[in-house]
Amino acid sequence: MATVNKNLSDYDKTTIPDANKFRFGMVVSEWNGNITEALCNGAYKTLIEHGVLPHNIIRWDVPGSFELIYGSKKMQEQMVNAVIAIGSVIQGETKHFDFVCDAVSQGIKDLNVNRETPVVFCVLTDNNMQQAIDRSGGKHGNKGTEAAIAAIKMAELRKNS
Repeated sequence: MATVNKNLSDYDKTTIPDANKFRFGMVVSEWNGNITEALCNGAYKTLIEHGVLPHNIIRWDVPGSFELIYGSKKMQEQMVNAVIAIGSVIQGETKHFDFVCDAVSQGIKDLNVNRETPVVFCVLTDNNMQQAIDRSGGKHGNKGTEAAIAAIKMAELRKNS
């Protein structure tokens, strides 16, 4: 498992570009809301910590992770430098988990390939609720923090390319 003995919130702050001139969009799934709120809070705090002004962070909520694709596409039109797609899909008893996870990952990949504004994948795809808790502020840190750092780096890459 990729997160064993790893805290997603550990990183070298000196290697992160100054983000005070950037605007970010966060598209947040309402499904598994306790998890997605924790991820969103981690991302928001990290963006602020790296100089992003609160009014330069736009948040939109969507019903579920499947809807992150459309929400992210529309967010790309809002003159943001990067989008963070935040969701949580937890394995259930049916194949629905597989279909949603595949569609969301492919949809966000397609947005990155076909459009100019990067979309960062902050969608937990866990086997159970405890794994989601561990990755949204628990023993493995917060994937939202990691996604915010990725968004800052991708915004900088876009600016410099």
